[in-house]
This record gives sequence, C-alpha cells and structure tokens, in this order.
Amino acid sequence: MSTVTTATADRDDRSGGGGRPATDGTGGRPRRTLLRRLGGRGIHGNERIAGWLFVAPVIVLLGVFFLAPIIMAFWVSLTDWRGQGSPFTSGVPFVGGDNYTSLFTQDGLARRDFMTSIRNNIYYVAIVVPIQTALALGLALLVNNRMLKGKSFFRTAFYFPSVTSSVAISVVFLFMFANSGAINGILSMFGIDGPAWFSDARGLIHLVLGVFGVDNPPAALADGGPFGLSWWDWLSGPSVAMCAIMALVIWTTSGTFMLMFLAALQSMPVALDEASELDGATRWQRFRFVTLPLLKPTMFLVLTLGLIGTWQVFDQIYVMSQGNPAKTTLTPAFLSYRTAFKDFDYGRGAAISFVLFLIIVLLTLAQRWVMRDRDEPRRRTPWRR
Repeated sequence: MSTVTTATADRDDRSGGGGRPATDGTGGRPRRTLLRRLGGRGIHGNERIAGWLFVAPVIVLLGVFFLAPIIMAFWVSLTDWRGQGSPFTSGVPFVGGDNYTSLFTQDGLARRDFMTSIRNNIYYVAIVVPIQTALALGLALLVNNRMLKGKSFFRTAFYFPSVTSSVAISVVFLFMFANSGAINGILSMFGIDGPAWFSDARGLIHLVLGVFGVDNPPAALADGGPFGLSWWDWLSGPSVAMCAIMALVIWTTSGTFMLMFLAALQSMPVALDEASELDGATRWQRFRFVTLPLLKPTMFLVLTLGLIGTWQVFDQIYVMSQGNPAKTTLTPAFLSYRTAFKDFDYGRGAAISFVLFLIIVLLTLAQRWVMRDRDEPRRRTPWRR
C-alpha cells in the first residue's frame, strides 16, 4: 500500500500535481500559454531576429547592386536619355513606351535591326542548344563507361575548353576561319573551295539554293513578311560567319554540360540498369526507358542554361564579327550594347535588354511546361468540386 502511494505522489510531483500541466509558479498558468502570450520568447525567442540580422547584409547587397540597377535601367528605357548628365533629372525627356513600340510597330532602321537580330538568334538557338545538349550527353555516356580506361584524362580534355578564356578562343577561331586559315586549308586538300567565312553575308539556305541556280528571291517571298523583314530574309538561314561562331560555342560549352550529365549518371542506382539487363532489355531500351527518364531533371537544367546562354551570346560576337557581315551575326545582346554605348541611345538600348529578358523568361516557362511530368495527376483548383 505504501509503495502505491509513493508512486502516485512521485507522478503528481512530475506533472505539477493532479495530472495538470506544469505551471510557472505564478498563479498556476501553464508555461506554454505564458510563452505564447509573450510572443514565443524564451531560450529560442530571438532566433527570428538573429536570422534577419544574419541575412540583412546579403539583402542590402542584392538590393543595392541587383534590384536597384534593374529599376534604374527600366526607368532609362522609358526616357530619351543620351548619356549626358543623370537620367533622373527633370531635363531628360520622358517618352513612355516609344522605345518599345519602335522595335515592333514603327517602320524604320531600329525595328529592322532588332528583327534581324531576333532572326539571327533564333537560328543560333535552334542549332546550338540541341547539338550541345546531345554532344554533352554523348560525352557523359562515353566517360561513364566502366570499360573505358583513362577516364580522368578524357574528363579533363573534354572540360578544358570550358575553363579557357572565351576571348582567347574567339581570337584563335578567328584565325582558323580566315580566308587563308586552317579550315579552308583542310577543305582545299579535298578539292573544296572554302567560303569567305566572315565576308559572305548569304545564309546557308541561300547558298544551297544558289547551287541550283536560285540567286534571286521569288516574287512571293520578296514582298511582305512580318516585322519589316521579307520572307526571303526570314528564311535565309544562318550565315557561314554565324556557323563558325556556333562551332566555337558548341565546343566550349559541351564540357560543362557533360559534367552535369556525368554527375546525374553516377548518382543513378546501378541495380536498375542491371535489373533491366536481366529482363532482356537491349542497350538502346535501357537507355530509352531507364536512363533518359532518370536524367529528366538534369536535362531540363541543361536545356534551360543552354537556352539562356544562347540568347545572351555577346563575347564571341564582339570579338569575332561585331555583327558583320551585313548584320548576319547581329544578336539582341550585342545590338543592345551597340545602341546604348555606340549610338548613345541609352533608352532604346535598355528597352532591347528588357525585351530580351522577357523572351528568355517566356521561353523558359514554355520549356518547363513542355517538359512537365505528365504522369502526375492534375491539381484541382479550389473552386472546382
């Protein structure tokens, strides 16, 4: 009997008596209720304040050097600032959306140059992104092969162009693709007269049609066309100068994307590949139905980075061609620089950069929608029953 009484007393002491929650000694108020009324303060009461203090320097730096310049550039895009004085003074003319409408709706040199740059960049993206992605995946599969010897050497060799200065490589390629350069020298060994890489303004499609005697555009393609360019201009294809720049970019970026694919391949469970092999799947079937689905997140990352990088191409254009010949290598990024810092039309140059930003965002969202997981059930909106 005494043992039961002692145990009951000990349990009452631990629980504050009678099974009630422990109190703080001030009128029997539960500790949790008191802490809640005090705003959660206690041993960890100042964690939220400390967290904001730790991230405050980063927030300030991002606001000063990232967010504020974007807001200032957007204001410049709404003015006719010519680079003299401050763009925020009352003497700078405010033009509203005229810098934007001149790129799309107003006939003139500004719209023609902008649409020419868009055409060039569309061909650039359509060719570079698929080739560099496929090449990077192929190199990753090759290096990841368990039977390959000297993997470290091949990884270094494939990745080395990615860490080399883009300006230095551009100068080397410029000499290689000169009229008397190494590329034309190799072609001459096979009896092929190499093109004038950075002098011929004709597109690849025009060059192919010229082989068959079609040098002048048909009447249906010579007239009309959207945004100030004829259909013959839109369907010209990339120039040989742009093709040389494409070869350079593909060679220098494939190594970086190879490492991303290689990291994803090495993180895959080996048991899945072995199980599919035991089930009788061929090498292509294992790649198609096992490897590629597991690479989908990495594929989305590579395609997104490739899409952003190709729309922002600038270094190679600046070093190798300056938009020539005949604006066939002109891109929106280089046009924005040239308009602002050479033509001193900072408002229109800033407008081009914001339009380019909007294009990249929209294409990234479209790519995300295309590559979404269609096996997941659709989310029901809260207002539907």
